Amino acid sequence: MEVEGELSRFRSAGPTLLSVGVFDGVHLGHRHLLTHLVNEASSRKMASAVVTFVNHPRTMVQPGAKVGYLSDIQERLDLIRSLGVDLVVPLTFSKEVSRLRAKDFLELLHVYLGALGLVVGPDFAMGRNREGDIPTLTLLANEMGLSFDVVPVFAMEYNRVSSTLIRQTLVNGDVAMAGRLLGNNFCLRGTVSRGDGRGTDLGFPTANLMVDDALVTPGDGIYATWTYLGKHRYASATSIGVRPTFGGGERTVESYIVDFEGDIYGNEMRLEFVGWLREERTFTDIEQLKKQMSKDVAQAMISLGRNAGE
Repeated sequence: MEVEGELSRFRSAGPTLLSVGVFDGVHLGHRHLLTHLVNEASSRKMASAVVTFVNHPRTMVQPGAKVGYLSDIQERLDLIRSLGVDLVVPLTFSKEVSRLRAKDFLELLHVYLGALGLVVGPDFAMGRNREGDIPTLTLLANEMGLSFDVVPVFAMEYNRVSSTLIRQTLVNGDVAMAGRLLGNNFCLRGTVSRGDGRGTDLGFPTANLMVDDALVTPGDGIYATWTYLGKHRYASATSIGVRPTFGGGERTVESYIVDFEGDIYGNEMRLEFVGWLREERTFTDIEQLKKQMSKDVAQAMISLGRNAGE
């Protein structure tokens, strides 16, 4: 079985307390659950372990479905490890995994990862057709001699914190709220590509970020952002949209990096979204656009100044 091959690369030397899920974005709800996992594992003198599905189960059970991930797999692994989890296991949600009965999956987790207990949220389910819901898993865990902890939902401002809520918040352009739900500013990573040079002609040369299509992108508009190049951080103003003043076209993510000069084409860049500044709109002439861009940069600096110490 392929799933056994993947799990065998992460064999645990001892017993573990384990949680399973996608954990996309590793938001405050996930952190609430995983903090409980780490603390409980420590109190039981066990290692904490997390199985995170590399791809969302929906992409397997609904071929062609687009999720819009909040984080790529490497960022997700790093975030989970930063919470103190001892063993983090990336697992492909394949057809084979989707067909596993809940009991069979639990047995694999016990054999390969030393799982002696599960920690999950109240809406968790596992196994073929989500047969392993909370009542079923409670019975299975008891039958197999495993502990089974259900952690209450984490809510914020009367909303249950979820990846779905954060995706919608980003699409609406409210990156500040998305950051609060995530527990950190939302980020996009990618490679800087060469554009058409229009920003340079306007006096605001921009870095065009090539973003993985699998990742969610904030809604069209202008944003205050931090730009990271290597270990250096720069203030920036970022435009997402189709540049309607120039007739529209392909949707782009372009950042004007304040007080920066240099050739960064082909370099890796990370954008951290702090606040929404305005909607994307069409200008009647270039001078109007240039004046607005100056205002955007000034407003971004004010927004980033408030965020600098956070």
